[in-house]
This record gives sequence, C-alpha cells and structure tokens, in this order.
Amino acid sequence: MHQLAAPAFAEIEIKKSRFLGQLYPLHSRAEAREQLVLIRAAHPNAVHVCWALVCTGESGLDDDGEPSGTAAKPMYNVLVHKDVTNVLAVVVRYWGGVKLGAGGLTRAYGQAISETFKKAELIAVESMTQLTIQVAFSNESQVRRILEKYQALVNEVSYADNAVMQVSVKEKYLDLINAELTETLKGQVRLKV
Repeated sequence: MHQLAAPAFAEIEIKKSRFLGQLYPLHSRAEAREQLVLIRAAHPNAVHVCWALVCTGESGLDDDGEPSGTAAKPMYNVLVHKDVTNVLAVVVRYWGGVKLGAGGLTRAYGQAISETFKKAELIAVESMTQLTIQVAFSNESQVRRILEKYQALVNEVSYADNAVMQVSVKEKYLDLINAELTETLKGQVRLKV
C-alpha cells in the first residue's frame, strides 16, 4: 500500500479536449470536499470536474455529468491498480468540440490519471497495530529496549500489580517482538493485540 508524498499534476489532450489530471494526498472525505471547491473555483470554465476518492472508510466517485461509469470509475480503477490510499484523483475537462463516445471517455479519464501517476512520488504505508504488554516492574526497562529496537511507540504506561504498556507497533514487527519478549523474559510477559 502506498500514498502520495505531494500533489501531482499532468495534462493530456484528446481530440481538442483538455484533461487535467490531479492527485492530492488527504485523509478524509471532508478534506476532499474542500479541495474540490478550490479546484472548481480555479477552473470556472471547465465542463466537468470528475473525481475518485480512496480513503480509509470514506471512498467515493463522481462522474460530474459525464455518462455514468465513463469518468470516475476508470479513475478509481487506476487508483486501485496503483495500490494507493488516502488520495483524491481529479480530472478537469475542457471540452474541445468533438464527442469521444463512452469508450473514448473511459480511456481519456483513465489515461489522465495514469499520466499524473508518472509524475507522482509514492511512499510506502506501513500498517500499525496496538499492543498491550503486561510485565513485572523489574522487566520494564528490558521491554523498552526491545520495543525501541523495533521502532515501537509507547503510548501509555500504567502501574498497578505490574507495568501495563500500551504500544503502537508496525504489524510487520509484531511476531518478532512477541518472540523476543517471550524469550528474553522467559515467558514472564503477557501480550494482547
């Protein structure tokens, strides 16, 4: 899974119609709505401002008056193919006077976003998980050293009968942390994901 490091832009022309491809990193549908308001204001003479959003739990599509399935869906398909998240894809169309037909529109909108991806910088997204670790007070410093080795973040520690640590850890390190803590502390640790 990847996300954008920064916005990216590209332009293609097909039969005198201009297609302005745009990609924006964002984290919510509300941010997408705000960005679309700015784009529409910047392009008041555009015939269509079509978009596709892939964002955790808040994805969406809008053909903005183009025939159903000919604009946003091909854009969305490119986003899925590129394995990205938290991204808004927008294509602003200035009509050139020649009808493209459904197939032509589908190719044009998909191509506009594909060309924009050629100019985009992608960064890998690493999934995080929450881990609760319960250990004796005397073992807390050993646990912290192991967590630091795996770039885990200790969010909270509470003390009662034992030290209880709430930790954010990259999923790829979860099994390694579990194994190392169990071995180092000779099983005197309780983990809960």
